[in-house]
Amino acid sequence: MKSINLEDGLTKRWQRRLLVFLLGVPITSAVLLISQSTGWQPEWGVRSRSIEVAYRYPFDESLPRNRNPVPALQREIAVYQQQVQRYPDSGLEQAALAASYLKMARLTGEESWYLLAEQTAEQSLAKLPFENREAIGVLARVAEARHDFATALKLAAQDLKPEESAAIRTTSNLAMGKLPEATEAVDAWVNAVLSPAAFTMQAVVRHAQGNDQKALESFRYALDVEEAGDWNQSARLRTLLGRFYYERGQLEQAEALYREALHILPGYPAALLNLAQLEIRQGKFAEANRRYTQLKASANGNPTIYTALILRGQARIEQLQGNLAAAEPFWTEAELRLRQGLSSTDSFGHRRDLARLLLERSRPQDRAEAVALMAAETNLRRDAATLDTYAWALLQTGDLQQANQVIEEAIALGTGDAAIFDRASTIAAALGNATQAETYLRKAQELDRQLNERARQAMHLGVGMGE
Repeated sequence: MKSINLEDGLTKRWQRRLLVFLLGVPITSAVLLISQSTGWQPEWGVRSRSIEVAYRYPFDESLPRNRNPVPALQREIAVYQQQVQRYPDSGLEQAALAASYLKMARLTGEESWYLLAEQTAEQSLAKLPFENREAIGVLARVAEARHDFATALKLAAQDLKPEESAAIRTTSNLAMGKLPEATEAVDAWVNAVLSPAAFTMQAVVRHAQGNDQKALESFRYALDVEEAGDWNQSARLRTLLGRFYYERGQLEQAEALYREALHILPGYPAALLNLAQLEIRQGKFAEANRRYTQLKASANGNPTIYTALILRGQARIEQLQGNLAAAEPFWTEAELRLRQGLSSTDSFGHRRDLARLLLERSRPQDRAEAVALMAAETNLRRDAATLDTYAWALLQTGDLQQANQVIEEAIALGTGDAAIFDRASTIAAALGNATQAETYLRKAQELDRQLNERARQAMHLGVGMGE
């Protein structure tokens, strides 16, 4: 596949930026999506010299020395807690506090913050059941975190700001594999605000449909309307764009973008995890392990939404070096954490993660459970990545017809993920359909020119486009 280059020249970029300004379009900031609390190290913030001009962060002078947002959010929470104590009957004050708790949940990845956000939002609605958009929005986002997308969509249909409703409908429908509905929602979101967050999600939806050029167009517009000071969204944008290139085998471009994200926001978890995945693919195990060690140290021992992925990555490094005994403790700890999450009455949905761990571990006694986990998970979400994991589990148990049906459903969504076509090729070969297997393999290699065994060894270790 021909290498894709977004750089059309700085003139066009600044012409579009000026056009947005002249039209008076409001630019809104995306919510914080960082899952890290302390210990951000400058060494991760070194940008790549090969980063294209079009992808460089244009507001370097605005970057503060300490870009850890947690202290400021802690102060914000303290202020709202005082307000709630001062005005205990005020639903509005509690709604604001719930929103701050939700921000902290996304910053740290800790489920306890989601629970606090949910409980506080419910208390707010009990005191102010009408015209309480902020509390409803918090409950919708917590429902998404639980993978309760049906509830999230019901809440999004209530009295929310149009852009907030559209954002929730975008992410929930995307997770459920309802791409026409996700497209309609994200287009409404873009038309409402023309923000970096909206354009970024439009790119993600278009990517899910396999429309590369349209996805790149949306990424381009997200870069064009970027604002100084919104470094959380800027790091996320480049991480997702890097992921886009990674899936197409353009590893140098992907690495440059991940490093640019870390230059903007040192310690950004999604960029670190995806960079570690890339390094595993390149056989740079020591470097990848340094990323995982940094992430674990930054969490200060607190479990986050990324903890199991980090442990799985460390297990994979040992496994690839033939050290199965050394890999086992990482798998065991990850399994324990995931099972604890699933057994809780306040579960936040770790079925797919646990299924992937069981399949990676390759113990015959675990395969049936992996199928059961994915059968349950696909009742909640049917995006391509989830269907791919289900097909993988079915393949391992020898249910080839069902595996083929599921992987074809994933392909029918329009996905451009080479890994999914590679899986389809394996399933077709197992069914004895050599012609179909070769067709799928050629498609996978067209999408990712560097698809090889090393690429397969690094699969499922990154933060995907829709995650």
